[in-house]
Amino acid sequence: MEHEEDGNPAAAAPPPPAPVPDDRVTCRGTVGPLKENWQQWSSDHQESQKHNPFSQQACGAPTGLPQRGQHGYGRPLEGSMTERRGRDAHTHVGREVEELCAAIRAIGRREGADGLRGPGSGDRGGTGQGTESVTVEFGKLFEHYVTISNKLVGVLLRARKQGLVHFDGEMLWQGRDDRVVITLRQ
Repeated sequence: MEHEEDGNPAAAAPPPPAPVPDDRVTCRGTVGPLKENWQQWSSDHQESQKHNPFSQQACGAPTGLPQRGQHGYGRPLEGSMTERRGRDAHTHVGREVEELCAAIRAIGRREGADGLRGPGSGDRGGTGQGTESVTVEFGKLFEHYVTISNKLVGVLLRARKQGLVHFDGEMLWQGRDDRVVITLRQ
């Protein structure tokens, strides 16, 4: 206690507090890049929404996109991933239609100018008259084709749209339409 009474200011003053790290400097250092990334994402998103025809931010017609009646309207942009996926899907479905036609040829009944013949019989080249056709009942085709694909009816509809097969009715249902005759036109 004598030091306090001596009037020595150095002895009477409490020790200085330990330095406290300034969290604000640390936060500014980590938040800054996050803020910049967010601003960049926001700017990119706003720009992409200007080209999105379904966005309310789109002002009038999007620039660079064809308008109704112009070539390319309703089609994906050339070189885009959407265009590539569409081409790939078209190729895949085309292969499935070819497999369907091959299955009909393999299990179907050939009919020609000289009457009915059994499955797989007759020459494929034919006489060049083009009167030979191959027919199969839907039930038989379904039993054979179900192991190849589970989309038989969809592929049949696509093949009919392309003019490769013919059958009566809008849609074919397993069980109900097993006796419907499908004719291969090629």
